[in-house]
Amino acid sequence: MNLKTDLYLSRRPLAGFLAIGAAWSVYFAQMPVIKAQVGASDGAYGVALLVAAFGAFAAMWLAPACRRLAGDYAMPLGIVVIAIGMLGAGFATSLVTLTLAMMLASAGSGVVDVLVNARVSEIEETSGRDLMNLNHALYAFAYAAGALATGALRQAGVTPVPIFAILFILLLVAGISARDRIPPVDTQQGENIAAFPVLLVILTGGIVLIAFLTEASTEGWSALHIERTLLGEPGHGALGPAALGLMMGIGRLGGHALARRIRDTTLMMMATLFAASGVALAGMASTVAVALLGFALAGLGISVVVPLAMALIGRVVPQSQRMAAISRVSVIGYGAFFFGPPLMGLVAENFGLRMAFVAIAALLALTATILIPAVARRAS
Repeated sequence: MNLKTDLYLSRRPLAGFLAIGAAWSVYFAQMPVIKAQVGASDGAYGVALLVAAFGAFAAMWLAPACRRLAGDYAMPLGIVVIAIGMLGAGFATSLVTLTLAMMLASAGSGVVDVLVNARVSEIEETSGRDLMNLNHALYAFAYAAGALATGALRQAGVTPVPIFAILFILLLVAGISARDRIPPVDTQQGENIAAFPVLLVILTGGIVLIAFLTEASTEGWSALHIERTLLGEPGHGALGPAALGLMMGIGRLGGHALARRIRDTTLMMMATLFAASGVALAGMASTVAVALLGFALAGLGISVVVPLAMALIGRVVPQSQRMAAISRVSVIGYGAFFFGPPLMGLVAENFGLRMAFVAIAALLALTATILIPAVARRAS
């Protein structure tokens, strides 16, 4: 593995991955104080995030059109939209204004997410190198760094508005550096639309959905689980998202090497089962330390699932249909942000956060034993 060469090839879409990772880590590391700031219950907050997820859902579906219209500026504009939405979240004092701000940030994230994954898939095809895990690893490290920095600022007594103001400036810098010369795609290559692998896209989207649900549940609820269920200190709550992000980064660097030696669907199956054990451990933990270990194991396992799924779908579809296929898989996957928040919120409100995490672990086990084998059969 020539990491230096791979980093050089990945330099162009890098700003997009870093922007998404940093933005959402800063938000979720402050989730308990933001939730209290707007006076929302678990259920109401979950429904608010559900409504906000419509922004990402619509943006991902329209991402190919955004790329055609904005060209080289599509990704920078998406990052600026994220910055504006996150700054709005810092100023929000009601659930309505928070929902609107999160919808804006989700829309920007949706566009950037599809564009960076499609761009990496294009670079993989032209270079002949596996780069998806590496780029997602850089996202995870940005996420971990953002969560740790936010936790330290919270511990020092800094309120959300100054933290989001710093994030706003950093995202503007990332947006300026994100402009990329997008190669034209020949849509008249003769591929029949009937060749579009609809069932494979749906099954792969299902895997991404459960992986995103795992990430979202840990990102969005680990801090609350540590601070409320396990009575940890405010600074300890931010360690949940940080542990997830750090171990996801390490796992993706490992996956960058393992993907060249182990069949992608086999690696996905092993990783999903590993993640299930970590989420279950975190849910049943009796101390903050054990919960952090569980979240770390979950991050290590789930880390490679989405990059491998995106790389697989980008590899098996025709070039002229790649953007559409990745967009559809992303839309299905982001369904996790549709039903995930209300699912976690309602289960937590009625049965407690412990059972909410156990339910996620059960879904991961079903994914490993049913969905991934089905994708392996279709892809081969």
